[in-house]
Amino acid sequence: MTKHRIDTMSVASVYPLYVTKAEKKGRMKTEVDEIIRWLTGYSQEELEVQLEKQKDFETFFAEAPQMNPLRTMIKGVVCGVRVEEIEESTMQEIRYLDKLIDELAKGKAMDKILRK
Repeated sequence: MTKHRIDTMSVASVYPLYVTKAEKKGRMKTEVDEIIRWLTGYSQEELEVQLEKQKDFETFFAEAPQMNPLRTMIKGVVCGVRVEEIEESTMQEIRYLDKLIDELAKGKAMDKILRK
């Protein structure tokens, strides 16, 4: 399969955009971190190390301690594509994260975002 350019981008280069998007809508960086931790199983310390090391998305998701099995409940459209229909695994994980950040920015409650 062809790699997408985003697969090799560092999570650290996109992370500030997630935080900015959330903060512009009155949400907090801690909520962005909570979403990422929920999705990947990283602890806060592990997340910070991944960001410091400039890990690319492919490696970031491959090294995740425990991808949340509830992530398959994430449905909807991101960038004109249904996340549940994406076949390439890394791209689907990226779009799951994008969708969760979108939900946060739209004011959705954290327990709904985290599929509790």
